[in-house]
Amino acid sequence: MGVERRGRLIGELFARATGIVPGGDVVGKSGLAEKSFVIPKQLVWEAYQRVKANNGAAGVDRQSIADFEVDLKNNLYKIWNRMSSGTYFPPPVMAVEIPKTGNGGGTRMLGVPTVADRVAQTVAALALQARTESIFHPDSYGYRPRRSALDAVGACRQRCWKKNWVIDLDVAKFLDAWSYCFLSDCHGWKSACSGAGGSMRSPFRRPART
Repeated sequence: MGVERRGRLIGELFARATGIVPGGDVVGKSGLAEKSFVIPKQLVWEAYQRVKANNGAAGVDRQSIADFEVDLKNNLYKIWNRMSSGTYFPPPVMAVEIPKTGNGGGTRMLGVPTVADRVAQTVAALALQARTESIFHPDSYGYRPRRSALDAVGACRQRCWKKNWVIDLDVAKFLDAWSYCFLSDCHGWKSACSGAGGSMRSPFRRPART
């Protein structure tokens, strides 16, 4: 699949999941109403502020947040321009091995996105969040606002007083490449493999570089 086609697929999935639909008129630098998707520039700015606050490491392009800020206006414009045009294509992530915690030992691979890609991911996350929160299971604690692993432990602690059994599992390689569904497999926003938890993954999945 070519870059342009994959970029437009990302735009179509983003629109379906967020309600930010094609056909809106957004004025770009050229002064023409030319964009396919209405993405507020304020959303891109808010996403950048969150990425900056996290102060993450540089990705494969070796561009730090300080480097990104040297040409901040143009860098943010490029992200907004490509996402609102439906032509944004994520760059590879930097593959970094980090040690696993616990007695098992070993390492796991961590993918470090570029600063620009983290901004783009945060734009998508902010738009998706309002729509996905209502369909998450009450016992879902991962990567959700105002929820943490400690909240999950607290819920487990309460239930330990009510039940005399527990199920503990860790699915190895749960999010490897073959676990991602394809767009053709998904049927509707609330299906098991659709939305941010399923079909959004395939086009947003990045190749890794060491």
